[in-house]
Amino acid sequence: MIEIIPAIDIIDGKCVRLTKGAYDKKTTYSDNPLEVAKMFEDAGCKRLHLVDLDGAKNNHIVNYPTLERIANATSLIIDFGGGLKSDEDLHIAFECGAKMITGGSIAVKDPNLFINWLNKYSGDCIILGADTRNGKISTSGWLNDSQLDIIPFIQNYITHGITQAISTDINVDGTLTGPSIGLYRQILSECPGLYLIASGGVGTLNDIIELDKNGIPAVIVGKAIYEGHISNKDIEKINLNSL
Repeated sequence: MIEIIPAIDIIDGKCVRLTKGAYDKKTTYSDNPLEVAKMFEDAGCKRLHLVDLDGAKNNHIVNYPTLERIANATSLIIDFGGGLKSDEDLHIAFECGAKMITGGSIAVKDPNLFINWLNKYSGDCIILGADTRNGKISTSGWLNDSQLDIIPFIQNYITHGITQAISTDINVDGTLTGPSIGLYRQILSECPGLYLIASGGVGTLNDIIELDKNGIPAVIVGKAIYEGHISNKDIEKINLNSL
């Protein structure tokens, strides 16, 4: 059964969601991200995708106190992303309790540094962020689009030891209109063996079931949970393989 990875996106220490990556289309769901993380843990989730949106916008880690609080108070395996642009940022993230980090913009803008991180920490700890708009890799909290095509971008980093990648289709992120299954099938077809984590567009339990049927190993879910389209009971059933 597909792995459910709930998402908590942080701005000003609060749990928010954006629509299509737009910072001016922000909805705040909770002032207490730790409470939200504990809810996911109670539903049987083992892993959490924690994103520092302030960090992504400002090009350095910002919301590490929130990371530390969640890491200290739960047993969730946290992958942390957003604003990780230096060895010092990475050090802070791991010191504050992240078990994995996700690097997207840095993999575009400073590939040598990102490869150094891979060599130092391995593909078990470093996840490639391969977020895309219209087939091109986006950076800087999705504010900028590069000229890099997504498939060759992922393939290149597989040769350097990447084993996991998170791919968000920005065009559907936060819309609840369904994930880009065709995109994920293409990635898996051309990148066999990759632990691909789908993200963006999930609006119903059926969306998750369809991803599972298409062989997608894992999915990040956020807004659909916060707005009640997918319940804690649904998440529990998936985690217990009882759907």
